[in-house]
Amino acid sequence: MSKWMLWMLLTLLTGSPLVSLVLVIIIIFVADRFTWRLLPSPVRMFKRFQRAGELAGTILTNPHERRARHELADIRVEQKRYAEAVDILKPNLEAGDDDVETLFLLGVAYLGAGDARRGELLLDEAAKLDADYRQGAIDLERGRFRLKRGEVKPAIESLERFCATRLGTVEGRYLLAKALAKDGRGADAKRVRDLAWNEYVAAPGFQRRRERRWAWLSRPSRPLTYAAVLAVVLGTGAAVANSMGLFSPRSNPHAPYDGRGGPPSASEWE
Repeated sequence: MSKWMLWMLLTLLTGSPLVSLVLVIIIIFVADRFTWRLLPSPVRMFKRFQRAGELAGTILTNPHERRARHELADIRVEQKRYAEAVDILKPNLEAGDDDVETLFLLGVAYLGAGDARRGELLLDEAAKLDADYRQGAIDLERGRFRLKRGEVKPAIESLERFCATRLGTVEGRYLLAKALAKDGRGADAKRVRDLAWNEYVAAPGFQRRRERRWAWLSRPSRPLTYAAVLAVVLGTGAAVANSMGLFSPRSNPHAPYDGRGGPPSASEWE
């Protein structure tokens, strides 16, 4: 709603809906960079896209370059292009790369691509090598994809282990609360959501920037409040500008003027 009002206000000021839309996008991205940092960084997105192109060229030239395959598969997983990540990384496993990083990344790619059996099997093998890999990342991904598949109770087990390993996690507690709610445990879900928000408030600044999305999903009333305040401010500004005559139609300075507020008639011209 606030974005719609901002677009309407800018359209009244500029007279061009297209220019106003571009300005709204720029304002949102700039404001997000200096405040909440919820939107992905366009600079980082461009660099990742550029790096992916370089890696794809390297693999095309040398299909046996395993390091490039691993890095490109990691980018594809981040972009949620899981099936591509599987095709890119599977040759590494077939060539003998059975380290925890490869097993974990390929397991997540299989889970995202919809092959739960292979994905869970690879995560099992990764857990045998390092159960606490990246502070419980294996349990986090298990819980995330089990929840998506509707396997609620197994998801709760994985997410509870993850929250016990990574004590300050907001994302893990949000996902756990979601799973508990689907399991019909509304009171427990509310308690975990409140705990997630409290962890977010007490976290240092760099962690709050990383976890802000999950904190606001845990307490959606907060961003809605900000949006309502912004809508009120924009509405008040538009009303004040209208009362000052900023939005009144302007007369054509090149039109002839006869002193009565309109152009002269044909007889008067004669």
